[in-house]
Amino acid sequence: MTSKLIGLTGGIGSGKSKVGAYLEAQGFPLYIADNAAKELMHKNEELKASIIALLGEKAYRQNQLNRPFIAERVFGNPALLQQLNALVHPAVAKDFSLWKEKQKSAFVVKEAAILFETGGAELCDIVLLITAPEHERINRVMQRDGVEEKEVRNRMARQWPDEKKIPLAHKVIENVDWQKTQAELDAWIKKL
Repeated sequence: MTSKLIGLTGGIGSGKSKVGAYLEAQGFPLYIADNAAKELMHKNEELKASIIALLGEKAYRQNQLNRPFIAERVFGNPALLQQLNALVHPAVAKDFSLWKEKQKSAFVVKEAAILFETGGAELCDIVLLITAPEHERINRVMQRDGVEEKEVRNRMARQWPDEKKIPLAHKVIENVDWQKTQAELDAWIKKL
């Protein structure tokens, strides 16, 4: 059986991970692309070697990904970020395909922050977009990650705005009040 693919996306701080966890609790197998990327960057020796070739030996410290160093290198350099993504995204796509083949569910969920930006939405049967007002998203991320507003806005700038994603999504849920979000998710799941 080939499972239908639900792409779950939303800007930073929208609550897509909370929605993903809720869908998983409802029996939908969940693949979190960001977590898979982090794991592959640690465990996949070929990918590790490519990252070191691109960014230098400092990309890893004591065999662990040196996230602050990498962030410093790539986030001010769109070309370098694109090169890094060109290494990581194919590895994640391959890993996802292997994972999906093992699933026995009618639907599987792939959570990815930049689903539209990477062209991943085109591979989905359904795209579920989670949105929230910008000020709400900024506050959530500042509290969650202990960062300044400027840092959150820098991260947001690397993602498409909701206005660009909304017309491309099959279902859009605004996540401000979790009870309302849950009720909307439950109604949507029934229609699937």
